[in-house]
Amino acid sequence: MTDDELHRVAAAWLAKGRRAQVVEVVQAQGSTPREQGARMLVSADTSEGTIGGGHLEQQAIEGARAALRHGDEAVQEHRFALGPALGQCCGGTVLLRSRPLDARALQDWPRPAARFTLQLHGAGHVGREIARLLARIDCHVQWVDERETEFPDHPLPTHIETLSSDTPAAEVAGAPPGAFYLVLTHSHALDFEIVAAVLKRGDFGFLGLIGSHSKRARFVHRLADRGFDEALLERLVCPIGVPGIAGKQPALVAISAVAQLLQQPTLSS
Repeated sequence: MTDDELHRVAAAWLAKGRRAQVVEVVQAQGSTPREQGARMLVSADTSEGTIGGGHLEQQAIEGARAALRHGDEAVQEHRFALGPALGQCCGGTVLLRSRPLDARALQDWPRPAARFTLQLHGAGHVGREIARLLARIDCHVQWVDERETEFPDHPLPTHIETLSSDTPAAEVAGAPPGAFYLVLTHSHALDFEIVAAVLKRGDFGFLGLIGSHSKRARFVHRLADRGFDEALLERLVCPIGVPGIAGKQPALVAISAVAQLLQQPTLSS
């Protein structure tokens, strides 16, 4: 669950009058299972989100539920050393804050920063698997395909926008500077035009093209004939994905490609 999804759950619980506590990592030092700002919601009978699991999360849940039982409205903070005494061996320390879920808690909940903006071209097997993975990551995705029927018929998270376009290459101009691009359409000719459009902009953060080394060589030769310089063409990544993941099943390709995106620096890095 992304932080944005968790925030929407919190808003829904509050609207329904469901009593709950918001548990937040307000400080993380050394090796810890979650970062500063990680949150979870705890009600009397369930929890959503995670601050890292294990005994740390168990104690946080127990403390939050005790506050709910006793009607304690105070903000509570507890520092935990993640060592043998807690049954965890991370070695760091975390400061947790637990507070009632109310309007002020939602107001103080910052909106998550997107890790990256991606223009994803292609709604075939690999594209659908990539979108499925990115549904759980705080990012912005514009998913482009000529074929509207290829997009899933179920609702997508709000951070994934589908766009059926007769001219996918023209959509490249609408992405912000530093955007990432993954090109994996049903047509090599369309792939080429999209890649050329991204290279023409030149301000991309990452450009990945599905295919083989031989496909890349063919594309690079044709792009060089169009006047693109060698330094720019060096930035075209094909095949996509991190090394060491064997297999060509769509899910494996997607996992490898998303891992590669998460490795990339962004303009805010």
